[in-house]
Amino acid sequence: MSDDWLNNGDNAWQLTAATLVALQSIPGLVMLYGGMAKKKWAVNSCLMAVYAFAATLICWVGWGYQMSFGDKLFDFWGKPGVALDDNFLLGQAFLGNFPTATMVWFQFGFAAITPVLIGGALLGRMNFVAWVAFVPLWHTFSYTVGAFSVWGPNGWVAKMGVIDFAGGFVIHLSSGVAGFTAAYWVGPRSDKDRKRFEANNVPMMVAGAGLVWIGWTGFNGGAPYAASAVASLAVINTHVCAATSLLTWLVLDICICGKASASGVVNGMITGLVCITPAAGVVQCWAAILMGLISGSLPWYTLMVLQNNISLLKHVDDTFAIFHTHALAGTLGGILTGLFAVPKLTRLFYAVPGSEKYIGLAYALRAGRTSAGLRQMGVQLIGILFIACLNIVVTSLICLFISLFVPLRLSEEVLGIGDEEVHGEVAYVLSNDIGDDDQSFENPKVYNSVYDVDEFPSVVSNKSTSYELYRARVKSTIHLGSETYFADANKGIISEQLSSVKEQSMSILKDFITKHNIPNDDPDEPDEISSEDDDDEISPNPPVKKSKKRQ
Repeated sequence: MSDDWLNNGDNAWQLTAATLVALQSIPGLVMLYGGMAKKKWAVNSCLMAVYAFAATLICWVGWGYQMSFGDKLFDFWGKPGVALDDNFLLGQAFLGNFPTATMVWFQFGFAAITPVLIGGALLGRMNFVAWVAFVPLWHTFSYTVGAFSVWGPNGWVAKMGVIDFAGGFVIHLSSGVAGFTAAYWVGPRSDKDRKRFEANNVPMMVAGAGLVWIGWTGFNGGAPYAASAVASLAVINTHVCAATSLLTWLVLDICICGKASASGVVNGMITGLVCITPAAGVVQCWAAILMGLISGSLPWYTLMVLQNNISLLKHVDDTFAIFHTHALAGTLGGILTGLFAVPKLTRLFYAVPGSEKYIGLAYALRAGRTSAGLRQMGVQLIGILFIACLNIVVTSLICLFISLFVPLRLSEEVLGIGDEEVHGEVAYVLSNDIGDDDQSFENPKVYNSVYDVDEFPSVVSNKSTSYELYRARVKSTIHLGSETYFADANKGIISEQLSSVKEQSMSILKDFITKHNIPNDDPDEPDEISSEDDDDEISPNPPVKKSKKRQ
């Protein structure tokens, strides 16, 4: 097929940029969330992100793309329609010299990452079934409205002249406000998880954040829809702002908190990337540095100081601080874009020869066009207010609607267990290391599954003893020599079951010692293993009180 409008270079870059954006979600945010979550929620965190990515793609080609960029239904919403026909997909996109199929794939990356970001505010307690319903509903009634209004050629905010280069409003402000609103309706994590929610795998968390950072090359570099000079400027501004913001957050952590932290580095990086997004290709590089300084300091202050002093922020359980890193940073980016946007660069990006629109206030003041600069700042604020109100209202209605059919929040019992109860699997399983068939009772090894219970008893064993908690049922498998015994309790609360299993286990061990005439200091009281635990798991090698060797 030969089309005069097709530019192979632009098409190749756009497909590459689109794939980089998709990689930010899968595997970038999957790794980031999976590593940053408490270990009992690692699987749930990953699956929420993967589901949102897949569900959004079907919604996008089914109706979402046309509602975001198609024919106008209202001034704020497009007509639903499929993006599946080859005549449609192989035709020229509404912007750029490449096929519509490329545009559908590129814009999908943005549509997909937005609910994944929302999920970051809800991890550790949202009912997965409710999440399954939430994603397509929110995509249909919130994301498409914001995208059409701000980015669509016929959108009312777009016609006013708002500057949102690559999604500071449509993606980041939307996800931050929607995530915070949904977190209010879903409710908090368990008290224990709110107090201690340590990352289960910090290297994986940082690696995932690194994928998100580098993937932003496509996020902002693909916004001009061409392999152009504006795309190059957008890329360098993106990384300069991110680095500045990261270093600013790092310095504040060291000076105020006394030490640098991996989570702080990740937050600083993200706030810089979010802040530069609405401005990436329309500001000077020195402005990107200033934006990085602001995005690395103001969100740090709201998260580290105001979070515990403002009742609303303290009340709403925003798991990964999506409000601070996306809603606030996106708002800052939108305002600073209205201040620093360079008229020459905006004309290149928007392809307008001259207009009262698209001029930063700083440049308008210098050029004697104060009214145009103030107008631009006003349009930026209108865009911010519209996206914020849209997501507060629509997200609230969606949550209330879903709650009529299924609970938004998991029960306290399920919250105490986590992935095992929600998905039937856990992220980390400690397998038994049986070793040689040694009949001596020295140096026993005790292994257990990782569960969030306060106390697990254990008994001496020459091979291994494992405890398993499954659907509030405690079981013990005891290996003694070549013989295997079982203790089981399925009634009562966890502490009562543990006590019952311990009594059964000690009785089994006492009978075994008597049966095989094994010497002991006190035949009536066999030695026990004492174990130490923390809030989340038993040490795989607890302190051991050894019994006498056989003579």
